[in-house]
Amino acid sequence: MAPFTTKYDIITMGSATVDVFVHTDPDQSELLHAHHHFDLCYPLGSKILIHNIHFFVGGGGTNTAVAFSRLGLKTGYIGKIGNDDNGKTILECLKNENVEFLGGIDGISGYSVILDAIGKDRTIFAYKGCNDDLNFKEVKNLDTSWLYLSSMMNESFRTQEKIVQYAKTHGIKIAYNPSLYIVKNHNLSLLRMLKHVDILTFNKEEAQALVNDQTNNIFNLLYEVQKLGPKIVIISDGENGVHCYNSHDETVYVGKPRRVKVVETTGAGDAFASGFIAGIIHGTDISFSLKLGMLNAESVIAHIGAKNILLGHNAFNMAERDKRTIFKKKL
Repeated sequence: MAPFTTKYDIITMGSATVDVFVHTDPDQSELLHAHHHFDLCYPLGSKILIHNIHFFVGGGGTNTAVAFSRLGLKTGYIGKIGNDDNGKTILECLKNENVEFLGGIDGISGYSVILDAIGKDRTIFAYKGCNDDLNFKEVKNLDTSWLYLSSMMNESFRTQEKIVQYAKTHGIKIAYNPSLYIVKNHNLSLLRMLKHVDILTFNKEEAQALVNDQTNNIFNLLYEVQKLGPKIVIISDGENGVHCYNSHDETVYVGKPRRVKVVETTGAGDAFASGFIAGIIHGTDISFSLKLGMLNAESVIAHIGAKNILLGHNAFNMAERDKRTIFKKKL
């Protein structure tokens, strides 16, 4: 079992990027509906003016690490960053947020260009860089009570598999947020990992792909997913809210989001997951933790950037005062 006290309350593992938010002249682009979806189109051969540009550190691993640290947890971050100026920017961000870097440095850092958000949708050009190249030998420390894993691919995914095995034998609790790509392309490996997961959080589309069922009935999805091993399963469904199944009391908890003006949705899932899990680590109940997660996500989507408006210790007082109802139903 893990020691009574650990160096970290939680260590996150996932991508680190520099995110560039680009806002162009709306008169130089248009929305077209083709191939059963909308496309944001720019004239070929034109010079497109940029009205505003913002640079932030992003990536699921660093987003959640910063969120956990702001919520009062001793936090480490495992990932791979480049031996370049962007890598220095990422390290400086982590240091300023009291997050200790526990990964490897080599290659070219991840980079994302995020184009104009229209409503809740945005287009992202993502360069993975060295994010996919983390070897288990580069992991500096796993002295923690909790691990939070977000999506990584290739060598980094294989390192996550090894870390899950390590956690299993050392009494470390695991939270996991796999992407649709991981769900579709690593089914057998993912199923082995899910047997050891304490909290699984993802969206409806990812849940449907995992159990190969296109039903819109979230309760059915929760029932099928929980049979794979996770003790707590959370499925988010946009404006329809979040559904959480807790195996300890065999109850589904449902929380609905507040109406907020959506400016940019990048990082909303990371903000929710870290808020919820931080609540659980701090010993609050499911209902309170759901409110904490939703408040964190609502703060992020009302601003540009996945980190800069993440909530701090005040989030607990906000959740205490939050009057929204968390509905409960036995599964």
